[in-house]
Amino acid sequence: MITIIDYKSGNLKSISNGFKKIGADYQITDDKELIADSDYLVLPGVGAFGSAMENLEAFRDVISEHVASDKPFLGICLGQQVLMSESEESPNVRGLDLFKGNVELLKGDVKIPHMGWNRLKVTNSSPILEGIDGEYFYFVHSYHVIPDDDEIIAGVCDYGGDVVASLSQNNLFSTQFHPEKSGKAGLKILKNFTNLEI
Repeated sequence: MITIIDYKSGNLKSISNGFKKIGADYQITDDKELIADSDYLVLPGVGAFGSAMENLEAFRDVISEHVASDKPFLGICLGQQVLMSESEESPNVRGLDLFKGNVELLKGDVKIPHMGWNRLKVTNSSPILEGIDGEYFYFVHSYHVIPDDDEIIAGVCDYGGDVVASLSQNNLFSTQFHPEKSGKAGLKILKNFTNLEI
């Protein structure tokens, strides 16, 4: 069972439709007991880092325990950014700190937000990106993650320079793009996630 965490900051319909398309069983819940019992957790996200973290504070412990138990976890879009330590979008707000690093505004001579299709370049092997490279994915974001450890960067896209598009470390995965809005390649990522061994 895939559990999508409802913390009032995610596009729940969009991501649930993605799992529905691949025939995966899923539930959407804010019940911490159900979340704690889940084998696979998904954290979508839209909006600002600070307000998202305010809503997520009640789930901090159950998310950390899930990841510490080596069970698969996937953060999407803002759901990738809140996995970091902090964000310049919301100074003095602590992220989930599951990936060490920070989140910064996109820089350079580029349009903000970065919106639309961009090509993913896989830079390190990750089970959720298996069979994926050079495919196009759908992005909508103004901020991007900068992890302390480059080794956890699984994929980048070119937007005025390399922008981190996916992170991967053990059972913890994230994408800046929206796999559920990215056609067959995106659905393959969701399928790869659901096929991970527990």
